[in-house]
Amino acid sequence: MSINADTDSPDILKHQTGNFKHQMKGAATTFRNEHDPFDFIRFLYEGAVAGATAGVVVESVLYPIDTIKTRLQAVHGGGKIILRGLYSGLAGNLVGVLPASAIFVGVYEPTKQMLLKSFPESLSALAHLTAGAVGGVASSIVRVPTEVVKQRMQTGQFSSAPNAVHCIVAKEGFRGLYAGFGSFLLRDLPFDAVQFCIYEQLRIGYKLAARRDLNDPETAMIGAFAGAITGAITTPLDVIKTRLMVQGSEKQYEGILHCVGTIVREEGTSTLFKGIGPRVLWIGIGGSIFFGVLERTKKLLSNSGPIHPSPDSLKQD
Repeated sequence: MSINADTDSPDILKHQTGNFKHQMKGAATTFRNEHDPFDFIRFLYEGAVAGATAGVVVESVLYPIDTIKTRLQAVHGGGKIILRGLYSGLAGNLVGVLPASAIFVGVYEPTKQMLLKSFPESLSALAHLTAGAVGGVASSIVRVPTEVVKQRMQTGQFSSAPNAVHCIVAKEGFRGLYAGFGSFLLRDLPFDAVQFCIYEQLRIGYKLAARRDLNDPETAMIGAFAGAITGAITTPLDVIKTRLMVQGSEKQYEGILHCVGTIVREEGTSTLFKGIGPRVLWIGIGGSIFFGVLERTKKLLSNSGPIHPSPDSLKQD
């Protein structure tokens, strides 16, 4: 959540000239009101709406890059990738991305606020890490089936999302929609935790240094940096996840460890970094757009007025 513009006035800034520890607490717990029983609902509502908006925008803009990355990772040996149908599966994917993004940010925001209240100021990074992981687990119920269908369409196995779901369930059972669930969590839990932690900590540090809220270009820049770094270091996990999800009923890999061993033995260690270029590009640009849209939407929702009664009205009751 962004700091209110009123904090830019000289009178308010004078009150923020205490020691660094006090400033860090103020920056890390923006918009926090420990006595407001409606905070949880507000953070949940604003997070869900902002998350859904940001998720749909990013997915729509960057879907072709994601398709190329997936095809690079799915192809074996010296196989060639096909550059046709780069938007294959987008419509069906958006049906899953919207609720998944809403759930993730809707859970992340109130969880983050509660942890920041509970943890010492020096452990704000741990609060962000934990909240990111919790949000990832909550949204995985929707994100995993969405990812399975999307990647199988991207690799040309199916022509439409309904057809993909029907065929997967018919051949592999309902569990087929959750193929690679373990590898998905292995990739996305650390990814979500690290990306949001880097982003939040950079925002806190920047606000303290600039003594003002971030503008949109600055938010986008920090989001791009957090996304690119996290995307690069989690590429091997992404390759494993992709291989497990697209293998279908053939079951070439028996699990995460077997998948890693087979890839390294048959294709070499470098294969674990296949698609790192498109992935870093995609997630870097995606982080820029996602966090930019996320913060702007949260600010618009916040400025549109409170969704709960004011303290004065409560007193009159």
